[in-house]
Amino acid sequence: MSYSCKKELLVLVGPMGAGKSTIGKLLAQELAYKFYDSDKVIEERCGADIPWIFDVEGEEGFRNREAVVIKDLSMKKSAVVATGGGAMLRQDNRDYVTRTGYVIYLNTSVEQQFQRTCKDKNRPLLQGKGDEAYEVLTRLMQIRDPLYRQVADLVVETDRKNLKAVVAKILKEVCENA
Repeated sequence: MSYSCKKELLVLVGPMGAGKSTIGKLLAQELAYKFYDSDKVIEERCGADIPWIFDVEGEEGFRNREAVVIKDLSMKKSAVVATGGGAMLRQDNRDYVTRTGYVIYLNTSVEQQFQRTCKDKNRPLLQGKGDEAYEVLTRLMQIRDPLYRQVADLVVETDRKNLKAVVAKILKEVCENA
């Protein structure tokens, strides 16, 4: 099926564990768009994984790299971009994605985030936290949720939702012929 979307760039924002990468891939496949995961692009350009970048350059160094990638990806057409959970912390990133893309906030509860991320070794902000990871996720959500809502053209709940149903909802809201 051929779709006509409100914008040629769909940008997924939200916390870690919301399903941005998984839903983004499915959405891109359905639209016959190219899919980009900003964290993966950073890793490809740097030649190192995100935990290594955090270790060597700190969060500020990572965020600087992320800003360059978000700017570049915001210029894409016929694309779905999944951003990292902290990408919307910077005003420049918020400006880039809202100027050129249709922004979809994939919202999920802290409980769901914890279940989806607690064993993931590729999440620097949760490493070595053990039982404190839940509190870290809660604190991050308090800071970031207003930023996600600020940029969002659409908010979609992903808690205990079927992935295909989430994609169908997005297509219905964002594209004609859905």
